[in-house]
Amino acid sequence: MNKMALITGGSRGLGRAGALALAAEGCDVVITYHSNKEAADSLVKEVEWAGQQALAMQLDTAAIDSFDAFVANLTHQLTNKIGRNSIDYLVNNAGAGINAPFADTTLEQVDSLLNMHVKGPYFLTQSLLPVIADGGAILNVSSGLSRFCFPGYSAYGMAKGAVEVMTRYMAKELGPRKIRVNTLAPGAIETDFRGGEVRDNQALNQAIASQTALGRVGLPDDIGGAIATLLSEKSYWINGQRIEASGGMML
Repeated sequence: MNKMALITGGSRGLGRAGALALAAEGCDVVITYHSNKEAADSLVKEVEWAGQQALAMQLDTAAIDSFDAFVANLTHQLTNKIGRNSIDYLVNNAGAGINAPFADTTLEQVDSLLNMHVKGPYFLTQSLLPVIADGGAILNVSSGLSRFCFPGYSAYGMAKGAVEVMTRYMAKELGPRKIRVNTLAPGAIETDFRGGEVRDNQALNQAIASQTALGRVGLPDDIGGAIATLLSEKSYWINGQRIEASGGMML
């Protein structure tokens, strides 16, 4: 039986690239989307064209009280449409960024980021534990901004720092089930994140490229490949680690 991955926020950007990379490796995928059902359905078709099975399900990862119903629906969909009752991989990827000076950041903005990036993945993973197969793998997506600093990202970077601590505790406590847990920390990537500022602002793009050892800004496929690699059995002995995929940004 093929491996099955669940990727939150899988309809666009890094999640989409991860889904396609995993499908190319023979993995079936479930992607979640917040509101763009059309993009999610389009990705399902692409995965199916690649010869793999796929499902798209709506999920707001900040709505913690919806997780039990989501897991029940996921189990139903897996059983009735795919013919299985578990997943092998979980990628906690969904989220959004907020740029605001530290002096002006509001309680509402901090709460929003912590709900999306910390409490959401924490409790979603907890809810999914009965569905994740022993010997599986979890990948929590952080950011290079937990290591290097740009003005305006204090709350976002702080939330992603919490993700990295969360990963280590998950790895420790899920070890008896042989479930690996790692953090993937992308650098600046050309996606629609924050309105596509890295992709579309050429001055910003070139400035970041000049501070990156490999001389360019990252592309979604760079991260898709990293997702597939870290979930692969070839990476079995990598556990509880933060892996930065930034091309050597700000070394």
